[in-house]
Amino acid sequence: MPVALALLLALCSLIPIYARSYGVGNVCELGRRPNTRPHSVSILEFGAVGDGKTLNTLAFQNAVFYLKSFADKGGAQLYVPPGRWLTGSFNLTSHLTLFLEKDAVILASQDPSHWQVVDPLPSYGRGIDLPGKRYMSLINGYMLHDVVVTGDNGTIDGQGLLWWDRFNSQSLEHSRPHLVEFVSSENVIVSNLTFLNAPAYTIHSVYCSHVYIHKVTANTSPQSPYTIGIVPDSSENVCIQDSIINMGYDAISLKSGWDEYGISYARPTANVQIRNVYLRAASGSSISFGSEMSGGISDVVVRDAHIHNSLSGIAFRTTTGRGGYMKEIDASNIYMVNVGTAFLANGSFGTHPDSGFDADAFPLVSHIRLHDIVGENISAAGDFFGTKESPFTSVLLSNISLSMKNSGSADDSWQCLFVDGSSESVVPEPCPELKSFDSSYGVAVAL
Repeated sequence: MPVALALLLALCSLIPIYARSYGVGNVCELGRRPNTRPHSVSILEFGAVGDGKTLNTLAFQNAVFYLKSFADKGGAQLYVPPGRWLTGSFNLTSHLTLFLEKDAVILASQDPSHWQVVDPLPSYGRGIDLPGKRYMSLINGYMLHDVVVTGDNGTIDGQGLLWWDRFNSQSLEHSRPHLVEFVSSENVIVSNLTFLNAPAYTIHSVYCSHVYIHKVTANTSPQSPYTIGIVPDSSENVCIQDSIINMGYDAISLKSGWDEYGISYARPTANVQIRNVYLRAASGSSISFGSEMSGGISDVVVRDAHIHNSLSGIAFRTTTGRGGYMKEIDASNIYMVNVGTAFLANGSFGTHPDSGFDADAFPLVSHIRLHDIVGENISAAGDFFGTKESPFTSVLLSNISLSMKNSGSADDSWQCLFVDGSSESVVPEPCPELKSFDSSYGVAVAL
C-alpha cells in the first residue's frame, strides 16, 4: 500500500476518536457563570432564623414557591446570608439561583421525619440501601431547566452521622437520602460551594443533560459507609472540574441503572469530562465506573487528576446480569500517591436489586485507554478480571510508571483473567494478556 494512502486511512480512522474528545471538551465550555438574575430575595424575608436550631423547611419551601412567579421574567435568586440554617428536604424550581453567602451554612435536619419519602428511581427499581422507597434528598430539582446552586464558598452540611450509624446498625427504614439531587433536568450548575457529611451521595444528577460542576469541595469522614461524592447517573454532557473530593467510599462514580431496571430504562451516561480534580476514596475508588451501569457508560475523558490515599485509583465494576456497556473511556495525566490498587477492572462485582435479573445479560467492557500516569507508593498495579462469557477487550496502557510500595516480584503487581489489550512503556510490566502493543491504536490515543 502506498505510504500516502496508508497515512490517509490512519488519519481517517482517528476522526471518530478526535470528534468524541472535542465534543466532550465543549461540555466544560457550557458552564460559564450565569448572568445575574433580575430578581432576588433573602431567605430572611420568609421568616427563616439562622441559629442552627430553628427548623426552616417551610421558609425554604415558601421562598421557592414565591420565586416560581419570576420564571418567565428572567428568573430569580434566593439569597442565604451568613448563619446556620437548619432545614429538612425542599425542592428548587426552574430559572432559579440558590446563592449561599460566605459563612452561610445550610444544615440538614437529623430527624428523619423532616425528610420526605419518595418512590425509587425507575432505573433502579428500589433504593440503594433497601428495597422499596427512599428518603428524598436535602435539596432537589425535578424536571427543571436553568437552575444554579452556587455561592461565595458557603456550605451545605448533611450531618450524616445519624444516617451512617443507622446504616451500620441496619436500622434504616428507607434508603438514605443524598445531599443534592437533580432528576430529569437540564442546564444545571453547581459551583463555589463546600459540601460536608452527605448521608449517601453528595451530588447526584440522574436522567439529566448539560450538568456543570465546578469549584466544589466535598468531604465526608473516611469511616463513613458507602458515601460517594459526585455521581453522574444516566446523564449526558457532564463536566466536573477544579474540585476537591474526599469521601468514605468513591469520590466520583459514573452509573446508569441497576440490572433489569437499568436495561429497561435504557438511558446511558455519555459525554462526560472530568478534569483538574483532587480525589480521595478511603474504602473505594477515586474514579469508578459502575457497578450499576446497565444503561451503558461511554465517551468519558479524565484529565489532570490527583489521586491520593485511596483503596483503588480507577475502577471498572460490573457483573453478570448487569448488561449494558462501558466503552470509549480515556484517562490521562494522572498522578497517584498512597493507593492500594492503581487500576481495577472486575467483572464479578456487586449485588442484584432482586431475583428478576437476566443471568444471560453480559456486560461489555471495551476500548479503555489509560496513559500518561505516574504513581508513588502503590501496593498493586492492576487487577483485570473479566469473565469467560464476556472478556474485557481493547484495553490500552501506555506511558505508565508506578513506584511500588513493596519491592517484590513485578509479576505480583498485575493480575489478569479474561482480558486482552496492549501496552507500551509500562512499569512494572503488565501481565502477558496486556503486553502486546498495537501501534495504530497507540497513535489514536496520543490525540
